[in-house]
Amino acid sequence: MKIIVVCGAGASSTFVAQRVRRAARERDIAVDVVPTALAMLDTELPDADVVLLGAHLGREADALRGRTSVAVAVLPEAAFTDSSGLTALSAALAVVGVSP
Repeated sequence: MKIIVVCGAGASSTFVAQRVRRAARERDIAVDVVPTALAMLDTELPDADVVLLGAHLGREADALRGRTSVAVAVLPEAAFTDSSGLTALSAALAVVGVSP
């Protein structure tokens, strides 16, 4: 499963992506997690399964859902401070109907 983590500039999404990779690896869940900035999202979108938007980008969710069939979830603020990565991983799995 390819998960794209999106934030405004791409910096905080990098930290979340690293934590999600670790959380998935610890649970034997195969994922490809890619951090990106909102401006670069279209380059990663074609082969994505899930897009996780930072909470500050929540207003973009409906527009994104309207132009793609990729599952979209808005991360809670806690996902960016959760050092385990489980908050973001759980959000990605939930939006595609898989239990963590």
